Amino acid sequence: MNLEFLDVITPEVAAAMIALAIAGVAFVAVTRSLDRREAQETLSHVDGYDISAASDAGIIDESELNGSLLERLGGGLLGNVTELGKRFTPAGYVDKVREKFVMAGRDSTAEVDRFLATRVLGLLAVPFILFFFFVWNPLEMGGMMRLLMVGLLIGLLVFGPDAQLNRAVETRQQSILLDLPDVLDLLTISVEAGLGFEQALDRTIATVPGPLSMEFARMLGETRAGASRADAMRAMDQRIDIPEVRAFVLAILQADTFGVSIGRVLRAQADEMRIRRRQIAQEKAQKAPVKMLIPMVMCIFPSLFVVILVPAIIQIMGSF
Repeated sequence: MNLEFLDVITPEVAAAMIALAIAGVAFVAVTRSLDRREAQETLSHVDGYDISAASDAGIIDESELNGSLLERLGGGLLGNVTELGKRFTPAGYVDKVREKFVMAGRDSTAEVDRFLATRVLGLLAVPFILFFFFVWNPLEMGGMMRLLMVGLLIGLLVFGPDAQLNRAVETRQQSILLDLPDVLDLLTISVEAGLGFEQALDRTIATVPGPLSMEFARMLGETRAGASRADAMRAMDQRIDIPEVRAFVLAILQADTFGVSIGRVLRAQADEMRIRRRQIAQEKAQKAPVKMLIPMVMCIFPSLFVVILVPAIIQIMGSF
C-alpha cells in the first residue's frame, strides 16, 4: 500500500485544515447574524414593529430570548451548524433525509436539524482525527493499526448517522409488516359484523397498538379534517413505503371506485397477507443455514482444527 500521502500531513498542514474548518463555521455564523441584523434594522424603521410580529414572520424566535445563556448559545450553534449542513449537502439530500424520518415515524423538523448538525460535526471532526493519529500520535500506533483505527472512526462519523437512520426505517417497516395480517383480520371481522370502515378502523386502532395503528389513526385524522379517503390513504402509503401496504391501499381504493364490498376485499387481503407472512418466514428459515456458514468457517472450524490436528502434528514431529 502506498503511504506517501501521509508524509504531506505535517503539523502546518493539519493546523491549516483545522483553521479552515473553524473559519467555515464562523463564516456561516457571521453571515446568518448579519442577515438577521439587517432585517431587524429594516423593520425598526417601520411603524408598529414589535417582537411578536417579527416572531410571527420567523425573523426573531421568542424562545431564543428565553432560557439560560448556555441554552441560547447551544441553540444558536445548533442552528448555525444545521444551516452549514443544508448549504453544503448535495441537492435533494435534505429532502431524502426528511422522507426517511417520516418513514421512521419521527417527522419532526427538529429531528432533521439535529441529524444534519450531527453529520456536519462528524465531517468537521475528520481533520482533528487525522491530526490526532498522524501528527500528534500520543498512542504511538503502528502504520496498519493506525490506518484501521482512523478508517473505523471516520466511517462511524461519516456513515454512522445514515446507517442508524436506515436501521430505524427498516425496523419500523418490519414491525408494520408483521402487524399487518393481524390488523387486517380484526378489520375484516369488524366490517363483517356490521361496522363501517371508519368505525372498524377506530376499533382496530384501540385494540392493536403499534406503528401501523398510529398510521391508521393519522389517516383517519386527515380524513376527518377534510381530506378525501383516497388522498389520506395515498399519503399513508407514502409514509410507510411497503409493497404490502401499497397493495392494501390500492385494493381499498378500487373497491370504493367500483362499488365492490369492502368486507370481501378485506377478507381477500387478509388471506393474502397471512400467506405472504408465512412465505417471508420460510424464506428467512432457508437463508439461515447459508448465513451460519460464515461463523462456522471463520470461527468454529479453525478451533476444531487446532484441537484435533495440533496434538497429532506434535506426536508426528516427536516420532521423527
